[in-house]
Amino acid sequence: MTVILIGALLIIAGIVYMAGAALSYGRLSNLAPPGTPADRSASRLATSGPTLEPRRRGLGFLGFSRNWPGLLMIAVGIVLMLSGAVP
Repeated sequence: MTVILIGALLIIAGIVYMAGAALSYGRLSNLAPPGTPADRSASRLATSGPTLEPRRRGLGFLGFSRNWPGLLMIAVGIVLMLSGAVP
């Protein structure tokens, strides 16, 4: 029973790790400078600002090199759950 619980925790931890990796891949700079009214900041989303970051986020956050620890945790969790379920 404990093997199945450890496997389930590893699967959940792997999903949380991969979600955190995808969220941390976002922009690091502000889109609008401080003090800009909220209605003007929406119109500035498509224009280039004082940042060197690209306008759009690429699909690099879905790559294997960034998510391999999470995928490994999920794979080990599945193996543990299957090995604990077989009598």
